[in-house]
Amino acid sequence: MSPRSSLALLALCLALAPAAALRAQSPATDVFVASIDDGPAFAGWRNVTARPGYDNQPGFAPDGDALLYTSQRDGQTDIYRYELASGRTTRVTSTPESEYSATVMPGGERFSVVRVEADSTQRLWSFALDGSDPRLVLADVEPVGYHAWIDAHTLALFVLGSPPTLRIVDTRDGTDREAARNIGRSLARVPGRGVVSFLERTDAGPLLRTLDPGTGDVEDLVEPLDGAVDYAWTPAGTLLMGSGSRLFAFDPASDTAWRLVADLAAVGVGGITRLAVSPDGTHIALVGDDAP
Repeated sequence: MSPRSSLALLALCLALAPAAALRAQSPATDVFVASIDDGPAFAGWRNVTARPGYDNQPGFAPDGDALLYTSQRDGQTDIYRYELASGRTTRVTSTPESEYSATVMPGGERFSVVRVEADSTQRLWSFALDGSDPRLVLADVEPVGYHAWIDAHTLALFVLGSPPTLRIVDTRDGTDREAARNIGRSLARVPGRGVVSFLERTDAGPLLRTLDPGTGDVEDLVEPLDGAVDYAWTPAGTLLMGSGSRLFAFDPASDTAWRLVADLAAVGVGGITRLAVSPDGTHIALVGDDAP
């Protein structure tokens, strides 16, 4: 990563962050999509990338009719768009740099990405929805690994370091503060609340928690599944998390433990990692390796 990184930081970056040095070694993954109903229950699983190589980090458009995802082709990554109704795939960005983790910004007119710049600096940028007009969002915060918008001007960032930290940034004045340490890569705004969820590795073990950026209040949610770090929220407030080919749910309002809701081995999904749920709750997207 950056020249001032220590060996320990370099090892962490290689393990967790989208880095230029890993472009040739990115794992072969695909993005799968299904409809979702109460329960939750799932139907119509389909592999929407179905090609050799790295396709990852799906995120839905605000209207839920398409998703953006990261795809590695020709030695670098760009952002692609998949239309759910037509099955059409289009390339959104085509730049000398690599873009990751496309997230539609509040307001729905732009999307933000983690961009690996020419000197391997990782900062947050944004684009118009058609992939034009790149703009630097945060000039002074790096190396950014992952991010989530809490509201129109408040960002939660996974910032690489030893250990990695959760940083809360106000884009209006650049205010930047550390909120937690030794966190996992997945950050998400909790539906219906102005708080962010994150995984923190504590002395007692990993915990999924929420943080109120205004008050600094932290609440415990649940222990994650063994070895899992990625999750998503449904609009109704249920957590989804994968383990191997199996998908689990946890409703903080009513559940006391994770419950199995689907085993996707039969549809070719294994090694579930990144998950996303459409804003209207009708579709789910997740990343999986080939099932054994």
